[in-house]
Amino acid sequence: MTAEPLVLVPGLMCDETVWRHQVAVLGATRDIRVADHAQSDTLGAMAERILDQAPARFALAGHSMGGRVALEVVARAPERVSRLALLDTGYEALAQGEAGDREKAGRYRLLEIARRDGMLTMASDWARGMVHPARLTDMRLMDAIHSMIARAGVATFDAQIRALLARPDRTGLLATLNMPTLVLCGREDNWSPLARHENMARLIKGSLLVSVPDCGHMSTMERPEAITAAILGWLES
Repeated sequence: MTAEPLVLVPGLMCDETVWRHQVAVLGATRDIRVADHAQSDTLGAMAERILDQAPARFALAGHSMGGRVALEVVARAPERVSRLALLDTGYEALAQGEAGDREKAGRYRLLEIARRDGMLTMASDWARGMVHPARLTDMRLMDAIHSMIARAGVATFDAQIRALLARPDRTGLLATLNMPTLVLCGREDNWSPLARHENMARLIKGSLLVSVPDCGHMSTMERPEAITAAILGWLES
């Protein structure tokens, strides 16, 4: 029996680097494609790019913003997605009031740093809150994250910020999912916390919740072996 194709969806300012370990291990036995968002400025446009380029039916995994894009793919074409993995992500729209204003201000602060001081300066500021504190001195990891973010460029950062701030609420979609679903989170993810993933898992019937210890938001790069093992178990479930 031929293994089903797998589409991996990177998050904000990420590319195939964020999925490197998963592609190297899982790509030995199946067709794996990593989505490229180009300069799409809505999550829906990112989802449409995936659907235009993906096989007729495929497994789908998204990390961070990529998890939100994966939900947009399922909202548009649930019959094409055989199984779903949501990693370090979310499902709600921008909060109303002060909380939403804080998020918007924080994102645009980073964009201003990128424009004024360059992408590497912005990346070093942003990434400090994206990994487990113990990994901040792991320069191989941090350099890989900084370089990946810097490669994307200011125009892509601007477009993706606008996409995230205009994100739809997909709470209602979660209860309708009818496919093997993995919900995974770094246990110390402060950007997209474990409690949010526990809520997602409760809303998605039959889903599997996995929390990865000693791991922040950039789980696929921080704990690649653990994440690849979880994904393999999901693919074989």
